[in-house]
Amino acid sequence: MEHELVGLHGTGGRWRPVAAGPFTLLAVALALLPIHPVELWAALICGVAAMPWLLGAAPEVLSAPGGRRHRPYWRLSAAGLERIGPGGLPIVRYERDRIEALVITTDDGVLTVAHKFGRTTVGGLVTLGMEPLALFVTARRLGVQVRILDGEAADLLDPALDRALTDAPATVRDALDPLPRDHVAEQRLLDQEAALLAAAHDTGPDAGDAVRDDEVRLATPAPRPGRGRIALLGTVAGLLGIVMVLRIAAEGGGGFGTRLAAGCWALAAIVAVAGTRRRLLASTPVEWTVTRERLRVRGRPAPRQGLEVAASEVAALVLGPGLRIDPAGGGPRPADLAVLAFDHRLRLVARLPAHGLDAFQLAHALDERGYRVITPGARPPRTPDYGLEGLPDVFARVPGGRLVVADGALGWADAAGDVVVAMPEDRIGGIELLTISGHAWMRLYDSEGAEFFAAPLSALRISRTDLREGARREGLPVTDAEYDAYLSAAFHSAVSTLSDAPGGPPEVTAMKEAVPAAAELSLTPPPGPVAAPGAVLDATRRSRIATYAMSVLLCEVVAVLGSVWLGPELGGFSATASWTAPAGLLVGLGGYWLYDRNRPQLKVSTAGLAVVTRRGRVEWELTRDRVGGVGIDEAAERMPRLVVWSPSGRVLRQVSFPPDLAALRRACERHGVPWGPPDADRPAPPPPEL
Repeated sequence: MEHELVGLHGTGGRWRPVAAGPFTLLAVALALLPIHPVELWAALICGVAAMPWLLGAAPEVLSAPGGRRHRPYWRLSAAGLERIGPGGLPIVRYERDRIEALVITTDDGVLTVAHKFGRTTVGGLVTLGMEPLALFVTARRLGVQVRILDGEAADLLDPALDRALTDAPATVRDALDPLPRDHVAEQRLLDQEAALLAAAHDTGPDAGDAVRDDEVRLATPAPRPGRGRIALLGTVAGLLGIVMVLRIAAEGGGGFGTRLAAGCWALAAIVAVAGTRRRLLASTPVEWTVTRERLRVRGRPAPRQGLEVAASEVAALVLGPGLRIDPAGGGPRPADLAVLAFDHRLRLVARLPAHGLDAFQLAHALDERGYRVITPGARPPRTPDYGLEGLPDVFARVPGGRLVVADGALGWADAAGDVVVAMPEDRIGGIELLTISGHAWMRLYDSEGAEFFAAPLSALRISRTDLREGARREGLPVTDAEYDAYLSAAFHSAVSTLSDAPGGPPEVTAMKEAVPAAAELSLTPPPGPVAAPGAVLDATRRSRIATYAMSVLLCEVVAVLGSVWLGPELGGFSATASWTAPAGLLVGLGGYWLYDRNRPQLKVSTAGLAVVTRRGRVEWELTRDRVGGVGIDEAAERMPRLVVWSPSGRVLRQVSFPPDLAALRRACERHGVPWGPPDADRPAPPPPEL
C-alpha cells in the first residue's frame, strides 16, 4: 500500500443549522410586519425560525446510513497533492512529477508548492487539515523534498524572482530562495522522524521494562455548569420564546410595540437554542481507555461509537499540538493537544482527539502500558527574571564584587574587601530569604513593604548563613522562615526524644523539668493546613467587582423582561419597570453580598493547602506531602485553570476563584510549596557572573 496522507476533515453526517443568521433576521422582520390573520403571522415567525434546523436535518433523514457525503479535504499521495470534493473526485490537483518541493513557512504556517515555473501557495496547514510532522514524513516517504523556511509565504511570491527562476536549473533554484531555512524547526522534525524510525524498527519493550496490564481511563473535566443544566436552560429559553409569541398572537397582535416585543422574544429564543447547541458541542467530553492491547477514544471528532486502535498496529504515538474538528463549523482548527498514531511503515493510521486532557497524565499512562510515546521535545528553560534592575551597575564596574553586611547596611565590595556601594539601613524595610527552584534567593523590601530588589544569592556571592547571621548581628530586619522552621522541628524532635525516655540521668530529668511547655508542645500533633500559620489569599478586587456587576446586570435583565411580559396586567411597562428595576438592583446586590460575606479563601502554609470560607467552613484541605505542585494548567479549555497537582501529576483540586497569582506564587515560595506542575521545566540556574 502506497503512502497517503489524508487531511483532517469533517463529515456531512452531523446535524447543524443551515443559514441560521439570514433566517433569524427574516423571522424578526416578519414579527414587525402587520400580517393578518395573527395565526398566519405567528406561524410564519415560528416556521422561519425553525427553517435552518429543518434544512440541516433534511440530509440526515434522506441520506442512507452509509452514504453520507464527506466535506472536501486535501490528500497527499503518489498522485500528488489533491483536493477531493464531496463526490470523491479531485477538484484541484498538483501532479507528483510536477512538484519540485513543498515549502512550509514557519511564520504563517502556509504550504507552498515549488514547481518549474515558480511557486504556488496552496493554503495554511490548518486549513489543509495536515500536521507539519505528518506532512513532512509522508512527503519524504514519497520522495518529495520538503523545505522549512523562516518567513511568510508572501515573501516567496515575487514576480521578478519567479521570472529569474524559470530558466534556472534546479540546483540554482534551491540557492535562490528569498527566505533562510528555519534550521531549528527543520531539525525538530528530523528528530521526530528519527524517533519514529527507531520505533518502527523496535521489536517491542525490553524484558526489563515494567509494562502494566491494568486499564486506565482518562477524561476531560466536566464543564461548569454541567451539560444537563445547559441543555435544560436552552430548552426552557426556546420554549419560553415560542410561548410568548403564541401568547401575543392570541391577544390579537396589538400595535408596533407588541410586535417588537414578539420579535425580541423570537430573537432571544433562536439565540438561546443556537448558543446552547454550540456550548454542548464545545463541551463534549473526550474519554480515553488505555490498555496494553488497544486504545479506545470517545469524543469529537471520533464517531459516536468511538475510535479503536489495536496496539499491534501502532509503532509510536506522537503527543503535542495538533488539529481537531471545530464542533460548530466542522472544519479543522488548532488544538493544544492531539495524538498521531503511526504504524511500522510510518503511515498515519489514526488521529486521536485529546484536547482538554492533561498531557502529563496521558503520556505516562501510554508509556506505562508499553506504547512508544514521542513528544516534540523539552521546552527551553524559562528565562528567569532576577529583578536586578534595582541594583546599580556595580556588576559591570566591579567584576569580582560580592554582597557584604557591614556597618549596619548592605554593600557591594570589591575583591580587596572595600565597600564600593552601600545601601543604608533606613532604606531597608525587610530582608527575606527563601528558596526558589532549588536556589537560595534574597528579596529586599522598603519601609512601605514594597519589593524593590530580588536576586539569587549565588549571583551576589554570599552564602545564606553569612547573610542571615550578618544581618541579625547588624540589627537589620531579616526573616528566614525555612531556617526557623528547621530549627523548630529539630528542637521539637530533640525534646520529644528526651520526653519519651523513661527515667534517665539527673541532667535529663532537670532538662525535662526546665522545658515542660516545650515537652507538652512536642507531644501534640503538628497543626494541619487550616490551623497552621500561613498566607490567606482572597479573590482579587477586580474579579469581585466584576461578579457584583454581573449579578446586578442579570437581575436587571430579568426585571426588564418581567416588566415587558407582565406589564399589561400590572398597569403598563413604565409603571411596572419603575419598581421592578430597583427591586432587581437590590436583589442583585443583596444576593451576591450573602455569598460574598462567606466567600472561600485559599490558605497556603508549610503544612499544606486549604480552602476555607470566611466563616471558617473548610471546603477542602491537602497536607504538604500530597501536594506536588500549584499553578496554572496550560489546557486552554479547563476552567478554572488554577489547579493543585499531586507528586505523580494527577490533578487533585481546582481553585474555583481567581486569587492574585503573584501573591500566590510568593506565598508558595515562602512556605515551601512547589509552584508549577510536577517535573516541569525548571528555570535556568543563575549565572555565576552578571
